[in-house]
Amino acid sequence: MPRTTDGRTRGRAARPPQPTLEGDALRSPTVRSPWTRATALLACLVLPLAAMVGLAAPAQAADAQATYRMTQDWGGGFTGQWTVRNTGTTAVNGWTVSWDFPAGTTVTSAWDAAVTGSGTRWTARNTSYNGTLAPGAAVSFGFNGSGGGGATATGCTLNGAPCDGSGAPDDSPPSAPGTPTAGTVTDTAVSLTWTAATDDKGVKDYDVYRGATRVATVAATAYTDTGLTPGTTYAYSVRARDTAGQVGPAGGTRTVTTTGGTGGSRFVQAAPYLYLGWGNPPDATEVMKATGTKWFTMAFILARNGCNPAWDSQRPLTGGIDESTIKAIRAAGGDIVPSIGGWSGNKLGPNCSTPEALAGAYQKVIDAYGLKAIDVDIENTDEFENAAVQDRILTALRIVKRNNPGLRTILTFPTLVSGPNSWGDRLIERAHALDADIDNFTIMPFNFGGGADMYGSTVKATEGLKNKLTSVFGWTDAQAYAHIGISGMNGSSDTGEITTPLIWTRIRDWANAHDIGRLAFWSVNRDRPNWEFTAITAGFTG
Repeated sequence: MPRTTDGRTRGRAARPPQPTLEGDALRSPTVRSPWTRATALLACLVLPLAAMVGLAAPAQAADAQATYRMTQDWGGGFTGQWTVRNTGTTAVNGWTVSWDFPAGTTVTSAWDAAVTGSGTRWTARNTSYNGTLAPGAAVSFGFNGSGGGGATATGCTLNGAPCDGSGAPDDSPPSAPGTPTAGTVTDTAVSLTWTAATDDKGVKDYDVYRGATRVATVAATAYTDTGLTPGTTYAYSVRARDTAGQVGPAGGTRTVTTTGGTGGSRFVQAAPYLYLGWGNPPDATEVMKATGTKWFTMAFILARNGCNPAWDSQRPLTGGIDESTIKAIRAAGGDIVPSIGGWSGNKLGPNCSTPEALAGAYQKVIDAYGLKAIDVDIENTDEFENAAVQDRILTALRIVKRNNPGLRTILTFPTLVSGPNSWGDRLIERAHALDADIDNFTIMPFNFGGGADMYGSTVKATEGLKNKLTSVFGWTDAQAYAHIGISGMNGSSDTGEITTPLIWTRIRDWANAHDIGRLAFWSVNRDRPNWEFTAITAGFTG
């Protein structure tokens, strides 16, 4: 019976003594030409634009860029300044800037760098204290010079590459963008958004994939896919492309189901439990006549002699009371969904050693009755609180779903009042990660503890499940509700909670108002003498 388990620039106060150039090395003090404050201001104001060498857009692929300007000019001499900035994403450890001055222009002294010259070519290297630049950090060094060409520095290289970064290679593709999130979903269109990728050279655009097919390339972090089929599930992922044409890895995959469809494509099921192995089971067709119910969840298929499915581990799939009851229900215009698992007994999940073997066991049940849906009731610790078995069940359900087009799959599992517990969260997360394509996640909102408000607790637990589904799958609230089921317990639960017909009616009405996908309860066997809960459940329309 189902139950819960319940860059730092070196600072200084005054400029240190400025060495002069002896040969090619800067060594001893010199005297600067006299000039006034007004002259200096005027000189700064009349600097030609040519002084701004290297002030193009920051390098996107180089580790750093260098820019130059002449800051002072007093006729026969000048002061120049270079700024080195780390524009990459990792630290720069050491820098060398080289450039050319016109013939006759020389560097006479320098600070915050070691400057050497050869002909018209000048090279500056970092000192011991300013060679390391964190991402985004900058450092400046300066010098005095003589000659009339201090406004023009040409041929600049930084660590051997052009100072503006234009010649630097791009060796890194962009990062993965975020997993797409679904916005508006209609019968034929899905709108998607995702968080941007990053790249050292810059992201140019994004390739949007529907399954393995690239359906669009867009510059924005949003796309609307159109021309889709109503009531159909699609899987979307996105890859980023940088300005060098390199394509990065795909982000996560988001599955989205379009609305609408024909032929009852939306899965809605009112299916109270019927258990032929316990409690003087009623005649299913008489219950149908009295209540109008059409579906039953038939319990329980377990393991027999290893990985073989059988009712209660004892009764064969065909040739017994279970098969004859199914035939009678169908003859009366109804149908069944088998519950595979449950709290007690020897279950298939742990006994089938591989997903393929477990899928084979499920397939035997499907083939025996030509089923439209199967329910795996995963609640006992040997399945629910076992990561390997959870993954085995989800993978097996993916296999049978793909091998049986149109088959609906249901997972039934316990809940807290707040929604799924950590194992329930894992089950949902792994269903998404393994692309199990589960149609309905049914919670069992009872056994919270004596005295629970069964209407309020059921609603709260269902909202918790809805929030988890929207978070993991990126569904809208409406999509999440459509994938949700409630499986309650009529009358008294195992812990003494009471669900009256009035409370169950309120739960059903809430479920209808929120368009959830499934409503069930344990069990018809206990719904005596008037099948009141069954009749209430029959009024569930989703």
